[in-house]
Amino acid sequence: MSSIVGERARVRTAFEQPTLSLLHQGHAATVIAVFRTTFSRDSPVVPAPRLHAMVDALMDELRLAGLPVKDVPVGSGRDLCRKWLSGQWLIRSLAEEGAEQYALTSHAQDALRLVEQLMRERTTLSEHRIATILEQARRFNRAANPDRAARVSILDSEIARLTEERDRLNAGGEMDPVDGDYMLQGFAELTALVAGLPSDFARVSESFTSLREQIFLALRGEERPAGEIIDEYLLRAETLEEATQEGRAFRGAFDLLRDQALVEQLREDIAALLEHPLAEQILTAADRAELRGTVSLISQGLSQVIGERARATSALREFIVTHDLTRDRELDATLRALESEVVTWMQHAGPNSKVALPLGAPQIEVALLRERFHDSAAPTPPPRLVDPTEHRPDELSMRDLLMQGGPSLEALRPRLQELGLPFLPATAAALFQDLPEELRRPVEIFGVLHLAANLDGLAVHEDKEVYEAVRPDGTTRSLTAPRVARPSDALHGPPSEAVETTAANNALAQEGGQ
Repeated sequence: MSSIVGERARVRTAFEQPTLSLLHQGHAATVIAVFRTTFSRDSPVVPAPRLHAMVDALMDELRLAGLPVKDVPVGSGRDLCRKWLSGQWLIRSLAEEGAEQYALTSHAQDALRLVEQLMRERTTLSEHRIATILEQARRFNRAANPDRAARVSILDSEIARLTEERDRLNAGGEMDPVDGDYMLQGFAELTALVAGLPSDFARVSESFTSLREQIFLALRGEERPAGEIIDEYLLRAETLEEATQEGRAFRGAFDLLRDQALVEQLREDIAALLEHPLAEQILTAADRAELRGTVSLISQGLSQVIGERARATSALREFIVTHDLTRDRELDATLRALESEVVTWMQHAGPNSKVALPLGAPQIEVALLRERFHDSAAPTPPPRLVDPTEHRPDELSMRDLLMQGGPSLEALRPRLQELGLPFLPATAAALFQDLPEELRRPVEIFGVLHLAANLDGLAVHEDKEVYEAVRPDGTTRSLTAPRVARPSDALHGPPSEAVETTAANNALAQEGGQ
């Protein structure tokens, strides 16, 4: 007997998930298009009034474009957003200022990612994919193999292979060329992995949201002591990272990304890949922007999860502080008494019977009620306006105004680009002394350090050097700052032969002139 019954039950369960229910409905194409238009990586949340207005405008645009009525959802933007909220495709939260906002759930993001993969050009079997599978299996086996000798053997083989490749390249061996198909496969796999990060982070955030709602329901039910419920929340919040698959994945990613060296390595690797000559032909501008923002995307996802956990804890603390159990019990008893009286009255009253109920507080007879109160600030006159002619500043020329501004980056950049040439000093401080006075202000030192950190061929070293700055009023000041020079220069090494020759020639010329 086959297992078709069990397989169908499992498939049926999968189709009941919000991700497949979104893709299986009649308006799936329209809803997915609306989500792709209104939400993006740069705009993960949208204020509720703005989303309602955007949905209204998009539906009108689809109708004007001649789209069949059956393909356009019926209802206002608010009604559609509420429908998508109940379908678990949107999640509604409060911003810091208290305004409502919408965000895509992890189910909706999974659906968008699946559609995005189907819209892209499908990659076929290739050398890159097989190599990726082999490398992943090798790395997985290296980390999970229980045999110590096997792990050591795997490490030895990898070290030998990498050492052989390094020695070959150092000896002047040819670098294996990479064709366009290999780059296409690599970028496709990398883009797919990055595209799945938002839904992964959203899934962990939703776990904390679900935990918060469960705890609130338990507190309002009053079936167990509040202290026991709070202890359970704290225990589950601490063990959530171990109790669920999403939590374990998030903890592993969080531990990995706390290593700043690995994050910096990721940023440098992505930048190097985007600078490849074939990247311009393979990737669109949107793809390059998404890959370039991978590190920031990861940081935002971590902040989202940590923030959701903090909001859950804060909401629970506020509920505990403001919750008045005695008042809630009195209100519940009053409502139950009213319900009992209504049932008794309905047994004897007719369908058109009326009961006079006071809707407001009874009127209080007051003999005298003061309407005006003394304002101690009213008799005080406002301060006298200052006559601007009494405090007119000294007239300043345009040059004086410019001298009070920030660093002259445009004038300093070409000077620093020539730093280290044979006829110029080897450090920025020495070059600074040869600049005109308008470029030797104290603030120009900040411009030198800023440009040195962004110009290729220059580096900021740990040792210090002295800058002799000149203020706009002619006074001087000595300031100490990190030494700026070429990275290849030793920190305290002697100058190059060209610089020494130039210095000797200058000294001989000065002696001949004297």
